[in-house]
Amino acid sequence: MASKHQSKEIKKYERKGYFVINLIKTNKNGIPDLLALKDGEPPIFIECKEKHDRLSELQKYRLRELQKLGFTAFESRSEK
Repeated sequence: MASKHQSKEIKKYERKGYFVINLIKTNKNGIPDLLALKDGEPPIFIECKEKHDRLSELQKYRLRELQKLGFTAFESRSEK
């Protein structure tokens, strides 16, 4: 089930013209929750966390791995 914060991020990027995919199950564990795509722009990977949640070591690794490959990949944290 998508978190409230994740839903907010989807709406935020869709308002900016991105096509946003919720990556529920992939062949790589720890991959970020969302993939935002827009013509002419590089893909954006977003890991959504509620205020009290933490990134797992695998999630940290995947974010670094995607960044090393040249992708924009980051954690987005809820303020509430």
